[in-house]
Formats: sequence, C-alpha cells, structure tokens
Amino acid sequence: MNNLAELSMFANRYAKAWCSQNPESVAAFFAEQSSLSINNGSPAVGRAAIAREAQAFMTTFPDMVVTMDKVVHNEEGAKFHWTLTGTNTGPGGTGKRVRISGYELWKFDPDGLIAESKGQFDSAEYQRQLKHGVDG
Repeated sequence: MNNLAELSMFANRYAKAWCSQNPESVAAFFAEQSSLSINNGSPAVGRAAIAREAQAFMTTFPDMVVTMDKVVHNEEGAKFHWTLTGTNTGPGGTGKRVRISGYELWKFDPDGLIAESKGQFDSAEYQRQLKHGVDG
C-alpha cells in the first residue's frame, strides 16, 4: 500500500467483505499462499483455509457486522483496528450479543494483497460475552 488513503480504502472494503456472509470475498484480499493467525494460534495458510476461518465467524454470527475503527501504518506494518458485533445464533449458539474489538497486523505482497495477517482480540472477554452477552 502506497499511502494511508489507499490503505483506508482497502481496509474499508475488507471490513465490508467480513459483513458479506461470503467467505471467499474475505479470502480474495489475501495472496494465494498468505497466512492468517488469530491470537497467536496456528496460521490458516492459503485462501481456502482463510475462507474457512471467515466462514466459522460468519456461521457463528449470521448478523455479523465488522467495522473499521482505524488503520495506521508504522514500523510494524499496517494495523487494521476493527470492531465485530453480532448475535451468536449459529448452530449451538447462545443467542447472546457480542461486541469485541481487536486488530490485524498486515504485511503486503508486491501485488497489494495481504501476505500475512496476525490478528489479536481479548479472547477471555469474547468467551464471557458468548455466555453472558455484551451487557451481561
């Protein structure tokens, strides 16, 4: 990404893809052999694996909305800060509403696609909200 305006447009389109209920639209932002890891977990490598990660969230939260809070670029790379809201009404869901924020640290390939994404969010708070809801 050449500048912050380009990065912001990319990040906004990426957030919309997460809201689409179409996991392939999320995977399309990634290079063919890219990786996505969440909270230092094992990385999903390649677009098909990344689409499966996106599908898991989309299934858990059929009404999921991901918004871009901000995007910054520093020595670490590009950092996409997001907020996910949704109701856990997927199979076996608790029916509770969740609102969780986090970020993804991106490294880009020469074609302007994500080569590596390392995501972070408060998993303990996420688990609490799945059981008790955002206001519980």
